[in-house]
Order: sequence, then C-alpha cells, then structure tokens
Amino acid sequence: MHSLLPLLFAAVMGMGHAFEPDHLLAVSTLVARHDQLRAALKNGLFWGLGHTTMLIVFGGLLILGRATFLQSHYFEAVVGVMLIGLGISRLVDKNSYQPVQVTRQRPGLAYTVGLVHGLAGSGALVLLALSAIPGVAGALAYILLFGLGSVLGMLVAVSLMRIPFTPRMRLGRRLRAGAVVLSSGLSVGYGSWMIYSNWLP
Repeated sequence: MHSLLPLLFAAVMGMGHAFEPDHLLAVSTLVARHDQLRAALKNGLFWGLGHTTMLIVFGGLLILGRATFLQSHYFEAVVGVMLIGLGISRLVDKNSYQPVQVTRQRPGLAYTVGLVHGLAGSGALVLLALSAIPGVAGALAYILLFGLGSVLGMLVAVSLMRIPFTPRMRLGRRLRAGAVVLSSGLSVGYGSWMIYSNWLP
C-alpha cells in the first residue's frame, strides 16, 4: 500500500499542475474562442495529451539517457514566447469580441501548446519522480500518472473557464471585449516575465 502512495500523489500533483498560471493563460486563449463547451473541452483534452506526450518522451530520455541538458531553463523562455504569441493572436482576432461565434476547432494547436509546456516541465518532474520512486519503471509510471492527472485537471479548469460564456451567463459585448483585452494582456505580460527571468541575464 505504501508503495502506491507516491503514484497516487503523482496523479493529484498532476491535477494541481494544470492550474499553474502559464497553463491557464495559454489554454484560456484557446477555449474562449469557442461558443460551445464541448469544443472548449476538446482543446483542453488535446492540451493535456500534448503535455503528457512530451513528459513521457523527454522524461524517458532524461531517465534512460541521463540527458541532463534537457533540463535547461531556456525551455521556460520558449513558453513565454508562446504565451506572447497566443495573447497577441487573440487580441487581434475580431471573432474574440463577438458574443456568439462559430469558429473552427483547432485541436492541433492545443496539442502543440501542450507539447511546449511538457517540454519545459520535464526536467523538474524527472527529478521529483526519481526522488519519490527509485528505479526506471517506477519513475516512468510516476510521470505517466502525473500527466494523466494534468489532463483531468485541465478539463476541470476548462469547465470553470467556460462558466461566464454559458448561455445563461453570457457576457455582454463590452464586458467580453474587456475580458479579452485583460486576459490577452496578462498572457503577454506573464510571457514577457518568463522570458526575462529565464533567458535574459
């Protein structure tokens, strides 16, 4: 029973990991483009799958190949660049300001965003996994459960993000525009801070 506790803890930690600011900001720029909860959840799901894919692939390389160079903080700066791009793209997208919008689902973009986030977090997660469970098999299982937990956590986060845009609580045009500008500004600002703190001296 005690040997299972770290694995259960990994799933719980993964759920909490989905609620980190850079994850929420990135996914919010994607899900708010959709008027339907189903489409928004699909983006959240693909973000989680991309995030988990990269954790397993690069986490496995770190564990099996001792590729410590993959723990570079420059990957965090790459996430910052991505946040700036997502924030600006939403800010200039005219459809973002419409109370009712019909947009194409872009699961490929959500998956790519998840891949980048997984790349940035692989190094620290591997160190945590190895400290919790010695051995390659146990560490890989830890990473997998962490990733699956992050998928579930992001689905919960997306459901909460959609509440202001449901038919009963739909934001007015001006309020929606203000929300778009605010969230886009936060995405650009937080992304700039990530670049400054991880790339620039």
